[in-house]
Amino acid sequence: MVQGRNENRIHSCNDDEIILERFLDPSDIYIVRGYGIEVFLSNLNAPSSMIFDEDGNIFIADSGLATGNPRILKMVDGQFETIAEDFVIPISGINYFNGVLYVSHRGFVTRIFKDGTRQNIIMGLPSNGDHVNSPVAFSPDNKLYFGQGTVTNSGVVGNDNKWVTISPLLCDYTGDYVMLHGQNFRTDNILTEAVTDDPAYTGAFSPYGIPNIEFEIRKKYIKSSGSILRADLDGSNLEQVAWGFRDPAFLKFDISGRLYAVNNGYNPVGSRPIENAGDDFYYITPDLWYGWPDFSGGEAVDSPRFTPSGGVQPTLIFKNQPNVPPRPYVRFPPNSTLKGFEFNYNEQFGPYGDVYVTEFGSTIDGGMGTGFSYTGAGHRVSKIDMRSRTISTFAINKNGFPSSISRGGGFERLTHLLFGPDGAMYIVDMGYNIDGDPSAFFPNTGVIWRVYRTSESI
Repeated sequence: MVQGRNENRIHSCNDDEIILERFLDPSDIYIVRGYGIEVFLSNLNAPSSMIFDEDGNIFIADSGLATGNPRILKMVDGQFETIAEDFVIPISGINYFNGVLYVSHRGFVTRIFKDGTRQNIIMGLPSNGDHVNSPVAFSPDNKLYFGQGTVTNSGVVGNDNKWVTISPLLCDYTGDYVMLHGQNFRTDNILTEAVTDDPAYTGAFSPYGIPNIEFEIRKKYIKSSGSILRADLDGSNLEQVAWGFRDPAFLKFDISGRLYAVNNGYNPVGSRPIENAGDDFYYITPDLWYGWPDFSGGEAVDSPRFTPSGGVQPTLIFKNQPNVPPRPYVRFPPNSTLKGFEFNYNEQFGPYGDVYVTEFGSTIDGGMGTGFSYTGAGHRVSKIDMRSRTISTFAINKNGFPSSISRGGGFERLTHLLFGPDGAMYIVDMGYNIDGDPSAFFPNTGVIWRVYRTSESI
């Protein structure tokens, strides 16, 4: 690798380890006039989120996607100390309430108390597929809420699901009683070593290689795929709030106690690929179905515009739709991959009540720059004007590309943001992917950025 000012450097390389030294330069980032941005922390291992407690202490969740060792870090005297580890990869996020840390990791929510003791309060979530459970949010009546992602892209287990050979019986489960049309999807059978043609026929909401019959019924599961769930703070009284999401990656209550969530749409992959599906920001109405696996942003996926290039137009899976799916509050372009958001209630920072959103970028596996576009979505912080329901870019690399492509010193994989006790915005950047795999990261390339107001007027 050629080394220069705008290059990332291989610091050390041997048979067991590659250490990438990430080049950082905030001047490579465009940000709305009236704000500045700086590096707050660097050399982190794939951080997924951070939180402040009431005393201003900083806690960071190391997802484990860089090192294989997910853990919770606390800054003490300018250095990070590990306060908890031995979680299931990945830690999707942390939150803090009344002196207790709540850690969301694959299939679990765990409480960490100030004395270091821990308690698994929610277990057995269907998080072993493509998507995991989100960080928790706290309601005004002191309940905890979280999102649970789906096992598959669009309801059908296929050869895009890398976990099939490990968990061949894994599939999605519905959040209501529904009837299926009974389509089956043909693939080469990856569970056999047959020399001759050996197809697998897989139905929706069935394990790999198990076909549907027409008008099959699926029953309601509380811990369903693509749902929003709530429970008491100790994990008891778990119940379903809504379902029909693909990847409800983050939830938050506004100052008036209304629940909002981001949901990431389908990808054009697998046995039932769906093209042009945007990512959505929703106001959540309880007890409704939000459309997955048959709708995208309130529009049925059998519309011609969802047909993949060179592929087959999708057909609907459910014969009976539980309800007319709600439309999103605002829609983002495909491949945005919304990860975290925060309401601003500090008029010294910006317009009261607006929402700032982190965009992770495309999660389609592939070599850098191939198979999908990096322009127009992802790798930025966007702002939602909640009055006009419009989206604008708040901060983005000046060339529009992630720093791994541009070889600049700006944003890469943004996962979370929050406002600190000092009124500044803190942005969590997970770091650099390995070989274009959006679920594997180079160690020491994670960053926390800090955004502050300058003397300029907006």
